[in-house]
Amino acid sequence: MPREILYLKIAKILENQILSETLRTGDKLPSLRSLQKIYNVGLNTAQQAYTLLESKSLIISKPKSGYFVSGTSKRKLALPSVSNPIVTATKNETEYLTYKVFDVLRDKSVRQFSLGVPDEKLLPISKLNKGIIKVMRELDGSGTAFEPAQGSLNLRRNIAKWSLAREGELSEDDIITTLGTMNAIYLCLNAVTKPGDTIATESPVYFGILQLAKSMGLNILELPTHPVTGVDLEALKQNINKIDLCCFTCNFNNPLGSLMPDENKKALVELLTHYNVPLVDDDLFGVLHFGETHPTLCKNYDEAGIVMSCGGFSKTLAPGYRIGWIEPGQFKEKILWNKLVQTVAMPSLLQEVIADFMENGRYDHHLRVLRHTLYTNCLKFQQTIEEHFPDNTKISQPQGGFFLWLELDKKIDTRELYDIAIRQKISFAPGSLFTGHNQFNNCMRLNFALKWDEHVYQDLRRLGNMVKRQINL
Repeated sequence: MPREILYLKIAKILENQILSETLRTGDKLPSLRSLQKIYNVGLNTAQQAYTLLESKSLIISKPKSGYFVSGTSKRKLALPSVSNPIVTATKNETEYLTYKVFDVLRDKSVRQFSLGVPDEKLLPISKLNKGIIKVMRELDGSGTAFEPAQGSLNLRRNIAKWSLAREGELSEDDIITTLGTMNAIYLCLNAVTKPGDTIATESPVYFGILQLAKSMGLNILELPTHPVTGVDLEALKQNINKIDLCCFTCNFNNPLGSLMPDENKKALVELLTHYNVPLVDDDLFGVLHFGETHPTLCKNYDEAGIVMSCGGFSKTLAPGYRIGWIEPGQFKEKILWNKLVQTVAMPSLLQEVIADFMENGRYDHHLRVLRHTLYTNCLKFQQTIEEHFPDNTKISQPQGGFFLWLELDKKIDTRELYDIAIRQKISFAPGSLFTGHNQFNNCMRLNFALKWDEHVYQDLRRLGNMVKRQINL
């Protein structure tokens, strides 16, 4: 049996034992070596099984002690439904709602559960500020000179070295820096599509993708998506002849937090290669995994160069720096030309600051701390929601990133609830933002990349009480 199937089988056996309480909260699990012997598998397979269970918050690892059944394994609330997009003549116009949500971003009196921006308290701002002073002293013209269109050589080299941890085989020549990840996605779409083409996405899908595609005259085909494993590959296969390009977030989809299994990523790339359909893989959240190991990139299975992998630092380091990158595959020359025509060159100063921060393992250390904080926050948010939201609330089980997706009672329209919440200084992202159709009206996305404290807890509890009152009206 293939290794990737074996680890799923082992994880399923242990998951069933945990859910049936054969294994109870606090019970110690077999060591990795013992698990190897029990199932006669390799060490990597045993590690993958435990990593998957960790990502589902079913087990936890304790340094020098081993693996234990997590106290959060007694999940009270169900997962959100698998999406089933229904194309209707009625389009979902989200521009006004998007403006409403963005308008409160700078209002410090509003609790920002809405937009995907990490709390500044979670970022190494003072270290970056020191880096700016250092880099200004070292750069020619203090950073005022033009640089090559491909971007900072120093940053590209550091990204390439850093990618080794994810089994990448990159050189600095394989990377193009961009003005954030959305700019990276735009450059990819612009390189391989024309107005009237159809791109396939998950459903729900990040609203920025919807707005970008609409501005470019592209049609979007939203595909059924599982809240844990991601886009339905069978649905993709059935529609493959209608599709000119796929744009997926395979590692920690926004807003669901789903993680496509490795065997699905491999099958996805093989399917798209066979039909010569390019893939834009938005890997912005891929480094924010809750398990011990980095999730695999679709790019690792790409032999034909059809995958354009996009990343950035907006969710991990410095949202306002607007620094992203592309691994462009076979489309490098066209993307590079488009970037040159549109931007000529990027500001060099902030690219060099990030490159300096990546030196000597500082970025890796920051990510380890950030991932631990996000994982802890996720558990606290889930527990608070289970305690203070209605019992029929459905909640996602993200395996990384920093979003929770809630499916509420059918009576709730989160567009109306948003107006009520904002008057009480609480913001969230209504579910209808994440689709081009009339769906997800009873859903919301919450950002848990905040500094957890009593005020955050009380605001989340108040939001739950608002939902309860709306149901009882």
